Amino acid sequence: MRSQAKLEKEAMHVLKLTSRTFYIPIKLLNSTLKKTVGSAYLCMRAIDEIEDHEELNPEVKQQLLLKISNLLKNDFDSNAYLELIKPYDSLLPEVTIRLGDWLDFCPADIVDKVKASTSEMAEGMAKWVEKDWVVKTKEDLDEYTYYVAGLVGVMLSDIWNWYDGTETDRELAIGYGRGLQAVNILRNKEEDAERGVRFFPDGWTRTDMFAYAEDNLNKADRYMKQINTKNIVIFCKIPLALANRTLKALKSGKEKMSRAEVETTVDQIINE
Repeated sequence: MRSQAKLEKEAMHVLKLTSRTFYIPIKLLNSTLKKTVGSAYLCMRAIDEIEDHEELNPEVKQQLLLKISNLLKNDFDSNAYLELIKPYDSLLPEVTIRLGDWLDFCPADIVDKVKASTSEMAEGMAKWVEKDWVVKTKEDLDEYTYYVAGLVGVMLSDIWNWYDGTETDRELAIGYGRGLQAVNILRNKEEDAERGVRFFPDGWTRTDMFAYAEDNLNKADRYMKQINTKNIVIFCKIPLALANRTLKALKSGKEKMSRAEVETTVDQIINE
């Protein structure tokens, strides 16, 4: 059994390797929240890597995601999980293989909420693997973005409530996640097209997707107004500011923000 200190160091290392966007704000959280949000994010990232995997076939993805969803609904059995992924562990990244570690690292009195959101996400992702990620309507887009990002907002809101009783509106929390995901869809449009995936509903232009992103980022702004804990506010502001500025860059024809722009944005928020 790894010590909690060693596990925290390893968790932050894996987090840095898997998400630049979330590593920065998670690192700025106090010790309790850093441990909780860090472990929760890694759990969701673990299953996300299965959904996005380029070498696993759709049937395997679906089977893995549904079985993981079921494992998360009960007392998570790490040995059963490792046995499940064993045929594919040479293909899977560390963040996925170590799902059991991230759950062990999560504080015991919030881990069930983290498991519930991650289980729902895995089940939703399996559904969208089966649909081959074909988005035809706005309702499809809403459903897809709920499973892959809105649930992150829901899980974070559960954590804020557990931490200090902060109450937030569930729909606004989902909007926060959806807004970030919509910006990713706009940013990755060409890359997605190359692998035959299109998240734009039938008949939608970039202008429509910009409007969808802005509508959800407005919900994220309203969500922020419900939070008074400074440490949590800073955490939430960073991905939101990066999303808004990425949207602005995309509108002006750039592919993304520069690293210097990212660092300046983060510094401004920390020093406000």
